[in-house]
Parts: sequence; C-alpha cells; structure tokens
Amino acid sequence: MNKEGWTTGELAKVLNAELYGSSDIHIHQVLTDSRRLSFPTDTVFFALRSFKNDGHRYIPELFAKGVRVFVVDNIPQVHRSEAVFLLVKDTMDALHDAASAWRSAFHFAVLGITGSNGKTVVKEWVHQLLHHQFRIVRSPRSYNSQVGVPLSLFHMRSGHELGIFEAGISQIGEMEKLEKLIRPTWGIFTNLGDAHQEHFANKEIKLQEKLKLFEHAEHLIYCSDVEMVRNAILHKFQDSKVQLLSWGHQKEHSDIWIEKQRTKGAGTKLKVHWKSKALDVHLPFTDDASLENAMHALAFSLAFGVGPKVLLDGVKRLSSIAMRLELKKARNDSAVINDSYNSDPQSIRIALDFTGQQAQYSKKVVILSDLEQSGVDDAELYPMLAEMLEHRKIDLLIGIGDRISEFRSSFQIPAHFYPSTSAFVAELPLFDLGDSIILLKGARRFAFETIAHHLEERVHQTVLEINLSAVAHNLNYFRKLIRPETKIMAMVKAFGYGAGNYELANVLEYHNIDFLAVAYADEGVALRQAGITARIMVMNPSEESYEQILEYKLEPEIYSLSELYSFHRSVQHYSGEMQDLAVPVHVKVDTGMRRLGFEPEQMERVADEILAMPGIRVASVFSHLAASDDPSESAFTEAQISTFRDAAARLESGLGYVVIKHILNSSGIHNYPEAQFDMVRLGIGLYGISSVSWERHHLKRVSRLITRISQIKSISPGESVGYGRSFKAERSMKSATLPIGYADGIDRRLSNGAGEVWLNGQRAPIIGKVCMDMIMVDVTTIDCQEGDEVEIFGDHISIYEYAERTGTIPYEVLTSVSSRVKRIYFQE
Repeated sequence: MNKEGWTTGELAKVLNAELYGSSDIHIHQVLTDSRRLSFPTDTVFFALRSFKNDGHRYIPELFAKGVRVFVVDNIPQVHRSEAVFLLVKDTMDALHDAASAWRSAFHFAVLGITGSNGKTVVKEWVHQLLHHQFRIVRSPRSYNSQVGVPLSLFHMRSGHELGIFEAGISQIGEMEKLEKLIRPTWGIFTNLGDAHQEHFANKEIKLQEKLKLFEHAEHLIYCSDVEMVRNAILHKFQDSKVQLLSWGHQKEHSDIWIEKQRTKGAGTKLKVHWKSKALDVHLPFTDDASLENAMHALAFSLAFGVGPKVLLDGVKRLSSIAMRLELKKARNDSAVINDSYNSDPQSIRIALDFTGQQAQYSKKVVILSDLEQSGVDDAELYPMLAEMLEHRKIDLLIGIGDRISEFRSSFQIPAHFYPSTSAFVAELPLFDLGDSIILLKGARRFAFETIAHHLEERVHQTVLEINLSAVAHNLNYFRKLIRPETKIMAMVKAFGYGAGNYELANVLEYHNIDFLAVAYADEGVALRQAGITARIMVMNPSEESYEQILEYKLEPEIYSLSELYSFHRSVQHYSGEMQDLAVPVHVKVDTGMRRLGFEPEQMERVADEILAMPGIRVASVFSHLAASDDPSESAFTEAQISTFRDAAARLESGLGYVVIKHILNSSGIHNYPEAQFDMVRLGIGLYGISSVSWERHHLKRVSRLITRISQIKSISPGESVGYGRSFKAERSMKSATLPIGYADGIDRRLSNGAGEVWLNGQRAPIIGKVCMDMIMVDVTTIDCQEGDEVEIFGDHISIYEYAERTGTIPYEVLTSVSSRVKRIYFQE
C-alpha cells in the first residue's frame, strides 16, 4: 500500500469498525500471516480465523515486533491501552471490504483469469507480451484464493495501466466474492479440468461457478474447441453486454481461427486468422498446454489493441514460467534459491519468506537486480526494499543494475553493487559465500541463470524433487480431519522418509507443527544445529546418546524400566546447563505391536518410579497401532485402542497429572477418528502416501524421481544389452542409457521389462539387468534425444505402481532412494 494508504480512522470507516485507540496512525501494509512481517510500524494485521488456526493468538508476538494496528473480532486482554484495535464482526469479511474499497480507487483495465489450469502461466505470458508497453500490476505467483486475491489487489497503484489477477475456487459460493473484489473489465477462461472437483457435483456446475467471475466484464476470451465450454459461455452471455472473443481450430466457432499447426524441432508453427489478417505464429513450445496458454495470451493482447507485428515477435520469445521456488545445493556447503522469473516487491517478500525458513545456513545473501515495471517510483521502491532486507536480517546484498546502484545509499546492510551480471560474475570468486543461503532475484534481461550456473554444485543428472508446498498441503488436509485442539507430531525419521531432514523440518516448523519425531538422537542434534526449535521426540535413544539428548533439549521415548533408570542416572550426572524444568520423556506402551514398550499392567509401577525421579516428567504416553490400515483387523485395532485408553488412565492416575496421549498414525486418523486423544502422529501421509485409494485424491505427491538420457544407441537383431546378456534384441531397436541404478535405489527386480520409465509422453520398458549406476530402456518408438528428462516415479508412474512392480511398499521405495541422489526442494 505504501504512501497511498489509510489512516486508522479512515480504515475504520471503510470497515464500519469500532475503533479503539488512535485514529491518526498511517497504514501502508496489510498483513494476514504473522510470519511474513516486513514493515511493522505501518502495518495493519487482520486476525483471520480458520478451522485450525486463529490469527488473534499472534497479536502479542506481532506487538513485540512493532505492529500496533489490528483488525479483530474480539478485543484481546493484552495491549489494550497501547495498540489500536478495529473491532469487526468477521475479519475475513473485513479483509474483503478493505480490498474492495482499495480496488474502487482505480479505473484502469483489469484482466481476471480463471479456469482449472494455466491461470498463472497465462498471466505471466500476458505480462511478458505487454510489459514493455504498459505498467502492469499482477497477482504474485498463484495468489488466487479468498485471502490471496485481496492481498494482490492491495498492490494496485495510480501509476499502473493494467491489472492481471487470477481467481481460483474450490467450492460453490466463492467466485461471487472474488468477482466483487476483482471486478474485471476483461476476462480469460483458460480451460475446464478435474482440479478441485471434489466439492462440485459435476463439471457443468463447476464451469457455471467459474464463469460468475465475468458477469460484469466487458470482454471475455475463451477457447471454442471444447463444446461444453463453448455452449455454456454462449448461453450464459447471449443477452449480456459481455463481448465474446473465441479462438480455436474450428473456423465456424472461432473469431481467431488456427488454420494450420505444424510441430518442428523445439517449436510449433501456426497459421492464425485474426479479422482480415493471416498471421504466422511461431511458438517456442510443442506441448498442447503451452499452445493453449500462449493462444489465450495472444488473443487477449490482440484484442487489447497491441499490433500483431510486435506481438508475433514477443510470442517467439515466450519463456517457460518457473512457478516454484527451487532450493538447490551450491558449492561450499551453501544453497541457492533461484527465483528470477518474477521480480516485483510482493514476489520478493514471498521469496524472502522461503529464504528465512532455511535456518540451517549461517548467512543469508540476496542477489537482486533492478526491478522493472513495478508501478512504484524508484525513489520509493528501493528504500522500501532496503527496509525489507534489513527487517529480514539479510547479511549481504549484491545489487546488479544501474537503478539499484543509484540508490545504494538506501541500503544499510553490507552491500556491493555492479552495473551488470557479467561484472559481478567476474568478481564472484572474491566472495566468501560458504554456508550461505543465496536468493537470486533478477529481471529476465539480467540473465541470472549465469550466476546460478557458477554457484550450483555439479552433480550427476539424477535428482529427487521434493515439493515442500505439497507437504504443507498434506499437513493441512490432515488438520481438517482432526479436532482444532488436537496436536500433531510429524515424523521426520529415516531422513524424512527419504525427502531430507532439515528442509522438511523447516517447512513443518514454519507451519506450526507441535512436535517432530526422529529415530535417533543424532538426527535430532542435526536439526537443532540447523536452527530447528520445535519439540523433538527421539524414538530410539541409546545410553550413549543421553548426554546429547540433554544438551540439545531433545525428548526421549522411554519403553522399559532399565532404560528409565539409565536415563535418570544421566539426568542426575548431567553437567551442562541446568534445566529450568524436569526433562520431558515419552512413555511407550505395547498394546499389541510386540516390538517396544511397557506392558499395560506396568503403568502404576512406571508412575511410582517417575515420581521418585524429580528430574523427569512425563510429557506424553503413546502406543503404536499394528494394522490401522487394514479394515479386516479392525477388531484387533479397537482392542489396542481400548487397552491404551486404560493404560494411559492408570499412568495419569498414578502420576497425579495429565499428559498428552497419542496412538493414531496417518491411516488411523481417518479410520479411527474417535481415538484422536490429545495428539496424532503424521508419518507417510505427510509425504502424500495413503493406504486407501479415495484419500490419494486429496493428498499431493511430494517426491518425484527423475533422471536424464546419457546416451542413445542403435541395437541390431541378436545383440545383447547389459550384464549376463539376459536381454537379446529380436529386431532393430534403440536403447537409451540412464544414469541411475541400484546404488541409487532402483530395485534389480525391475530388470528385463519388469519396470518402466516415463519419457516424452510414453512408457519405456527397462531392458537388460539393472546395473549399479545405470539402466537401459527401450526407446525404439519414442522421439527423444540425449539430455531429455526421464521420470522414474512421480506424476505418470505413481509410487504405488512402482512399489507394486518391485513387490514392496511406498515406504521402502522412498527410503531406498540413495543419499547420493541430489535432492531439489521447491515451493510453488
């Protein structure tokens, strides 16, 4: 909001709120997530409520950081005389009211985009085509929800000439609210797919809901190739003032007609008819989704009045949109976040949030170019960025470009400035960037990929992609299945089920997980050393690890009297920092797993022993279900739960105080909801794996194992492939060698056709035996070349199928991916 903001008195009138405190405080920033605070002194915090969270609980924390203005639905007891409170009936409605009032102040053209897929790509490609002619404000990333849209609208400024905003919905009734906020004058409907279908009875109903975004628009652009979409739009808007513009491959239904389409090499050539003109369109893509997205962007740009010659040149240069923040290992024990596709103040805030989560690195470095077409004057923009970096405690700024260099005096943190990327790269060896998290944020013309190339580790081409946004999605899915007061313990043992410890722990802590659980103490120590502060339970403590457990404030599982005595002796003799409170322990009861744990009848004895140990206090009592995913064993599971309930009651009675009780794992959460007790343990479900097919549609895949073709060979009839000559060609064929083998986690049982990979839209069977470092696949019928990406498991070959082919379970597949396989973490 910056200088074009409100006073608290003006905002109170906008919200029809009761004002408690000063009416003269100036507000320039809107905040809904306490973790994303940048400018405390001129921020208003909307305390939103959700099923599992309540923004009001973060008011003391924000007050301590300097925030003084809060929109609330009840006045908290704290800081009543020092803060300013705007009391409203519903804080979400208030956020919408504020955004609606802000939107009303601007009268330039606004493009609203909705559909099942492609919204973000179309938005970014419209920006790529038009940003040289117009000053554009747009949604950051995919901010298209009931919260994201209002936050996007607050970035509108009087200097802008076009606004582009996405609108996404997941259930009936949401689009009317977004339409009242965005009020688009132009609209694009991208397509109709299966995304978020679970809350709509059928696709027709979902389509009608999405089209409500355009009810008061002046223009609507859509693809006429899909009959359901075409008919619905023509029927809905036949008597309205909305001017329809269609494009497609059918001349009779299309205002913009694609007469010919030819794929050649890495691009596509189209003959497109627009009004009386025939246009030769060259796209740098061959896939159908990119064609569809590019045609939406081109159709809007033509209708918006941009000349075809300028557009056709721009379309040739459309570049892929990296819609995710990627975290990659860099040299000297550092990591790089490359986010150079989008450089505006809001996207910088988002990238800084992701950077701040990586607490395992000692230094935070930002490499930032000039910001272009931001809609904010440089004299205001760069001091604002300087304050943002200082508040986020960035250790070093490297500014690249003439404009950021001109404002170097605004930056109080250590900083170096260069006129160009090449000038910085020439001096890059002079910088000590070891043990650093490095954020690259640059406009496209600065070619920051050159910097990334110099910083990133060079490792072999096989990588395991980890979607941290999917982890957060899965966590929130399970949160909706449990009571608001039920705590969650997240399992990050076994290297986070193969996904990595630090990065997962960072994102889980960011999303307010209650406990983490590791298998061994050294895993917990590593998390502490990486900056993780959440409570950590150690499931397999050893006597040798007790001092580490005490030093790093970890919490051991106690499963036997001998272990209890041994740990108590360590507590008594611990010479480190004195504990403020007794050391918390977690008592495990064996209710039928017959692996580890006290017998239920030992609970009174355990209570007596612990009461005689003043340095120890029970934090929780728990047990492990043996068959929670098997409906045929429900009687056994119910008996386990009953046994645990009795054992926990006997322990609490003996102790004389209440402890946290937990027995449910991922599959138990939905199969036995009545047994939530005080906490549940999320393991494999957090990583997108479920034992029941219906739940898989609600979870997002977290891990994707990919590699690239090293070499392609021609195989003659009778020639063999691989060790032992177990495969012999019966015909002329082509094989591709992939740099991944059983040392990376590929099971040897996938040899000789038992396994397949996904390559350029087709399945390719494995031929020959799986080698230590390589596999060979049949690519005779597949158009491919060396360097092409190959999926081992992920979107096209599911981990369930992969596990079934190897005769195992998804748990083993994930934990079998070797640590030598590079992990790439990203946030969408």
